[in-house]
Parts: sequence; structure tokens; C-alpha cells
Amino acid sequence: MQISEQWLRDWVNPSLNAQQLGHQMTMAGLEVDALKPVAPAFNNVVVGEVLSAEPHPQADRLRVTRVSVGSGEPLQIVCGAANVRAGLKVCVATFGAKLPGGFEIGKAKLRGVESFGMLCAAQELGLEPPTEGLLELPVDAPVGLNLRDYLSLDDNLIELGITPNRGDCLSIAGLAREVATFNRLSVSAPEIAAVAAQSQEAPSVKLESTDCPRYLGRIIRGINPAAVTPEWMARRLERGGVRPLSLVVDVTNYVLLELGQPMHAFDLAKVDGGIVVRKARAGESLALLNGQAVELRDDTLVIADHAKALAMAGIMGGNDSAVTDATNDILLESAFFQPLAVAGKARSYGLHTDSSHRFERGVDFALQRQAIERATALIVAAAGGVPGVVVEAVQADSLPVRAPIRLRPARVEKVLGFGMAAADIEDILRRLGMVLQSDGEGWLVTPPSWRFDMSIEADLIEELARVHGYDNLPTRAPRNSVMLAPRAEARTIAELQDFLVGQGYQEAITFSFVDPKIQEILDPGQAVLPLANPLSSELSVMRTTLWAGLLNAVAWNQNRQQPRVRLFEVGSRFIPQADGSLHQEAMLAGVITDSLLPEGWANGKAKTDFFDIKANVEGILALTATSDRVEFKAGSHPALHPGQSAVIVDNAGKVIGRVGKLHPQVQQSLDLQGVVFVFELALEPLLQAHVPAFRELSRFPGVRRDLAIVLDAAIESAEVLKTVRAAAGELLQDVWLFDVYQGAGIPDGKRSLAIGTQWQHNDRTLQDDEVKSGVQAVLTALEQTFNAVLR
Repeated sequence: MQISEQWLRDWVNPSLNAQQLGHQMTMAGLEVDALKPVAPAFNNVVVGEVLSAEPHPQADRLRVTRVSVGSGEPLQIVCGAANVRAGLKVCVATFGAKLPGGFEIGKAKLRGVESFGMLCAAQELGLEPPTEGLLELPVDAPVGLNLRDYLSLDDNLIELGITPNRGDCLSIAGLAREVATFNRLSVSAPEIAAVAAQSQEAPSVKLESTDCPRYLGRIIRGINPAAVTPEWMARRLERGGVRPLSLVVDVTNYVLLELGQPMHAFDLAKVDGGIVVRKARAGESLALLNGQAVELRDDTLVIADHAKALAMAGIMGGNDSAVTDATNDILLESAFFQPLAVAGKARSYGLHTDSSHRFERGVDFALQRQAIERATALIVAAAGGVPGVVVEAVQADSLPVRAPIRLRPARVEKVLGFGMAAADIEDILRRLGMVLQSDGEGWLVTPPSWRFDMSIEADLIEELARVHGYDNLPTRAPRNSVMLAPRAEARTIAELQDFLVGQGYQEAITFSFVDPKIQEILDPGQAVLPLANPLSSELSVMRTTLWAGLLNAVAWNQNRQQPRVRLFEVGSRFIPQADGSLHQEAMLAGVITDSLLPEGWANGKAKTDFFDIKANVEGILALTATSDRVEFKAGSHPALHPGQSAVIVDNAGKVIGRVGKLHPQVQQSLDLQGVVFVFELALEPLLQAHVPAFRELSRFPGVRRDLAIVLDAAIESAEVLKTVRAAAGELLQDVWLFDVYQGAGIPDGKRSLAIGTQWQHNDRTLQDDEVKSGVQAVLTALEQTFNAVLR
């Protein structure tokens, strides 16, 4: 939201400069995102009137003008603007004026003719929007008046990031209430009196839905369709981020910015019968003001006449009933719509408007009459017309109820950490517009109609802290004794993160909702949870794998000439179940691409391969002491290369993760370059580490025996090592694979595995026969299990 500082100060003017005011608003929870001047610094620029404009004797494109600046003799100024002419009100930079960019006006000669000033375009003064030729001022602009005063250029634009719970601050009135509260000032609001009806004509209004419990309508006939929006109003609209369009539309937008009440005006000639507020009928269509045609759903509230829908309630009006340059009679509306009736509706149609932004957050349900009177007065003052009677349709039982909230002093002290005097509590809450009633133990506090965020005691305490000042809250050390909790032997997520960072990875945080196209590519056939109200079509389903976000990040980096990527993420995946429930599982996933080592003179140029990312996964498993409880098995996955992928299985046979190279077709579909390897692990098993236990080291020498066996190439080495451990007995201390060979001397379809074994006893030196017997038992088991032979 953007506002004019001067406009706000017309309502409440604290003794603070712009920076101090911005800081105060930020500390009040109304975050000021930017504070910038309306215009850059310049001086000695006044309103002037061109008295004459004659051709330059030496240049066809120049004019020699005489310009009145309100005092002294008219100035002779040479000007080359195409739109300079007699009678034009212009901006005149007089002798000595300093303009933006360090440009200073002095006496000059242009093609032999003296010039005593400069007629300015908007861009030469740093004003927006830029103009073709001179900046033309209204015909009633007072000659000689300082331009900064005339256009109120000593002003600042305040950009605010209003949080969703503070819809009451989306207006000058709401912000003025806040500033007045913090500075103990009163609000100088413009006087809004009821406009007397000059005719008894009134629209018929029928409410058919409780989503609109209050609707006011008024007919104004005979307005001047050529009436122009007053300069002061247009200026405030522009500084509020709203482009002036036409008088009636501008007035409704002005009331929205000033009071916070969205309004709309219909061309009365295009309204058939009266107004009916109802739900849309299935298949009903509406052409909107923005040119978009929508098919309305039956859960959408509409403003209709007796024949058709005229507008989407609280969102946008229809084009067929819009006020145009030929409109003489209008029907002005001011309504209250339930926040939940509007929430999400605009976005579901691909829309977002100033009206829906406010109605979704809650508009003061006592504001509608004041707003329609204000709009009527502004329209009649600028365009004339005959106002009729204000008709108000109300469903009182459906209006919001501000239930009293109990506030206890003891609770205030406990939450804030200090005791606040009762008088201070009452003063703060009354300044916020709340009604208090003492009940002996504290107060029953009734929030005002504009505060939709007040419902429980904690809300009131938050307001006390906010107005008292967060930076004024006392600081004190805790008085309770603190006992250190015992640390479990289980690993923490932070340790896993630190390990991966040490391996050269960087942590990524991606959206839990992803593009359904990417989701289908990576996990085809898996049911997904679609979002009811997605941010966009590219973020419309919940992910079933963390690869979706990580691979998107890889593509983003590669498109910016960063081929070597190492990313990991800790997050949840979401799997819909057959019974309609949703299984949410914490996962750890990673991706690596391109070269094994960073570019450098001492580093090789080897590319990353499957065993590099497998080593990273094994490091994670070793860190969490789960490596002896899982094994890698050849496996397949639609997103992974069939020859370079594995599943990670625990002792119970449950798959807890996958690792592998991205499938070439998947890689092509995602527009990824080079080699891409990924892994994904269930997080819970990684955090359930075994408690380390001491084992006495043997003082006696060990014996190593190496075995080279030939067996079918399809047999997994993990199965071979498992068989060796089972057959060797208690004397075997360790076993490992240290070489794999296929080639000359090995039959086709076979391979040679070189296995190292370490034998040792804790209490004595082993005898050769004992080791020999153990090795023979291993060879016998390998022959019987895998038909393996000693090489």
C-alpha cells in the first residue's frame, strides 16, 4: 500500500519528521518498506502564463515567448516545445533556479535571442509521468505561485507492508487512527454530513445471501458526464498508486483510499429493475471491467439486477453496466461482504483487486453509510446531479458480532514480564477505540467494528505491548532454575547438514508445492494432492519427492553458467493415501552435477559418477550408525537410469532411500545439461542412531588373507560380503572388497572380486590351521551359494 505523507498529516500531524514517522509506524507493526520524496529538490520554479509565442527569427523550431510570472515585467524566454502557445499555464524556471541534475538557470542567448528563464517539461523537474513537450498546468493555476506549493511537491510517498491481520489500516483513516494513538493526538477527519435527498427516487434492493448482510444504494440523476476530477483528488489518487480515470470512478477509488470502504457505481440506464445480491447461477457468465469474460461458479456472490449479473461482489464490476463518458444517471453502492465469502474467490478467477484485498481482510461493517454520503458529496460537488434517498438493506443477524474479551492484569504481567498500571491499560485500549467494562478481576473489552483481528486475550495483550512500545519492554533474566536436558545419542538434522556442507554441498530450501508437469516426470503415476488455492499453475500440487525443487534449482543455475552444482534439502514430501488421508514424511535429498572437484590447477577434470554420490550417501549412513543396518541393492525408478541406480533397504526389507543417475529422457525433459546424480533418504531412520559401545582391542597380531573369486557378474558384491561374514565365524574381524576385474582370463558374463579378510583373536595368537579353516569355510559357502570358484 502506498500513501501520501501530506494526506496523512491532514488527518493527524505529529511533531515528527518523515523518517521518525516511518520508524514509529514500523515499530507499531505497520512496516514501512520505502519512504521516498514525490519530487527531487529544485527551486525558483513558479507557475507562469504564456502571453505570446512568436516564431524565432533564426530558427524554425524555436518560439520567442513572453511569459508572466506574477510579478515584474513578463520574461522573454526562448522555447522549442511543440505545445507552447499563448494562454498556456506552464512551469517556469526563473533566473538562478537550480534543477535536478545540478542544472542551473542563467541568462542565455539562443540563436541570437536572449532568454531569461526556461519553460519546463515534467522530466526536467524529475516529475512523473514524463510529458511530450511542456508540462501543461490547469487553466486556473495561480500565476506566480511557487510550483512546489501549487503541486504539493514537498511530500513523501510512504510504502507500507500491511500484514493480513490489519485490514483496518488499508486506508488513510485507519493509519491516522494508529498514528493518533501512538502520539496521543486526536484525528482531524473531514466532516462527512448526510447529503439531503433532492428526490424520493430510490433503488429496490433484495438480499438473498447472508454473505452480504448490509447493502446501501443511492440513485444520482443528471450528473455532468464531462465533469473533470479535481486536481487535488487526482493528485492524491496518483500518490496512492491509483491512476485517475473518470470522475465517478475516481470518487469511489478516493473513498476506498480515504475511508477503506470499497464502492462501485453502475450506469442506472443499464440496470434492469433493481438490485439483487445472490449467488451466481451455474453457467452464468460475466464480462468484467478488465475485459476478461468469466464463467461464474455457483459459490460466487454477485450483484445482479432482475435479469443478469452486474458484478462479482467485492471483487470487480461488470463491463456491461459500467459508467462511461455518456452516463448521466448512476446507482451508487456501498456494501459489507463477509470476509470468508470473498477470501480466495478473486485468486480462483485469476484476479486481485483493491476491493477484494480489503474485503478478504475485513472491512468495517459500520462504515457503509458514511462512505456513501462521502461519495455522494464529492460527486455532486464536482458533477452536480440530483441525489435520491439512500436505501439500506440489512440482515442484522448475519452482521459480525464483537463479543467482549476478558482481560486480566495478572495475565498481562505474566506475558509482558512487568506489571502495567490499570490506568495505562485503560488509556491504551480506549485510544484504540475499544470499550471497557470493569468486572472486578479485570475488564471486559469490546473491540471496535473495524478490528477483525481481536478475538482472544492474547490479542489485547499484544496491543498493549505494541502501543507501550516493544523497545520499551523491560529486560530481565529468567528467575527459574534451568536444568540441562540429557542429550540423546540420536543424531540431529544439524549434524547431517554439517556433514553435507563439509562434502561441498549447499543447502537449498524450495517450495513444497511444485509444477504438476515436473511432478509427473519425476514420479509418474503417483497420486498427488492438488492445492485448492494455488499461487500459480506452476505451483499447484504438493510434491511427492524433493527432487522436483532441487532439479529446478539445478536448471536455474545451469542457465546462469554454473554447471557444477552440489545441493541438498531437508523437507517433507506428501503422499495421498487410499483412505483419503495424507502421509507426510520428512526426507533428505541431494543432487550433484558436472565435475568431481572444483575447477583449479591442482584438480583433475574427472566428472562425477555414480560411486561419488553413493560415497556421500554411505558417509551419511556411517555418520548416523545405520550403515550396518542397511544395504544397497540394484533397483529401478522411472526417474533414474536403469543401469546406474540403487535402492537402500533396511534389515526389515523396507526401502528407506534411492540413489542414482537421472534418466536421460527425464534429463532432456527438464532441460538439464551434463551428468546429474540424485539421492533421497527417509530422515527418520537416519536420526535413530545406535548408542556407541566400547569393544576391547586385541593385543595379539592379526592375519590378513586375500581371496580372488570368479562368479556371475550379476551377483551383487554386498550379498557376497554378507555370505563371507556369516560363514567365517567369530575370528573374522573385518571383510572388504578392494578390486573388481573383468577382461582377459575371465569368461564372458563373469567377473573377479578381490576380497580382503582380517582374522584376529582377543586372547591369543591365531594358529595357521584356524585361519586356514576359516578361509576354507568361506570358500565352501561362496561355492555353494554363488557357484563361485577361487581364481
